Amino acid sequence: MSLIRKIFSKSRSLEDGIFFDSMSEILGFVPINLDYFKKAFTHRSSNKQDGNGNAINYERLEFLGDAMLSSVIAAHLFNKAPAGDEGYLTKMRSKIVSREHLNELGKDLNLVGFVESKVPVQHFGDNIHGNLFESLIGAIYLDRGYDYCEKFIQKRVIIPYVDIARLEGKVISYKSLLIEWCQKEKKQFHYDIFEDNGIDGQRFFGVKLSIDEKVIAKARATSKKKAEEKASQRAYFAFQKKIDNK
Repeated sequence: MSLIRKIFSKSRSLEDGIFFDSMSEILGFVPINLDYFKKAFTHRSSNKQDGNGNAINYERLEFLGDAMLSSVIAAHLFNKAPAGDEGYLTKMRSKIVSREHLNELGKDLNLVGFVESKVPVQHFGDNIHGNLFESLIGAIYLDRGYDYCEKFIQKRVIIPYVDIARLEGKVISYKSLLIEWCQKEKKQFHYDIFEDNGIDGQRFFGVKLSIDEKVIAKARATSKKKAEEKASQRAYFAFQKKIDNK
């Protein structure tokens, strides 16, 4: 048992002890100030405040963590892709820190299971997972500094997921790619959106994507944005050879 763990074990409550052990397992090292990590999982609905009346929640840590994550990823790409110009490096970083990818990382670590909130977990949107991942990185920075942030990001993001050759071919947004192609080829496109609610009462949106007045793809999802992206992906595969050879 490390010295830090021995010291902490004498004063922590059972609940803090369980949280401490969980954080240590996720981080790969022991935290020093557990309060930073508690704040990283405090939702604004808890309505907590410090002694000066400032809100206590993960949102400021999320801002800090986003900056630290971008910094570490930028440094990694700068070193590993010496031929890449500014535009290339920016595009590659965007693929790594996309909201979709951060949400996946947060889900993999089941970070939502640590959230203190007055809102039921099932009412959270998908972005809660990525937000918590970023706030956790912010807590690491405050607790241990930049070197430990880099260590965590290397372990949880870069080593398992950052393959530059694979990322070069990864599409961030099928909708953006399709629109760019249509504009270049002077094709008319239109997304026809309508509500398409299921029998269970859950709200869905349907989308019909037309190109040159012909319906090319249809999709259905729980938000307009997701439905448009799904329809765009299907249209992309229908025109993939033409788009890829543009």
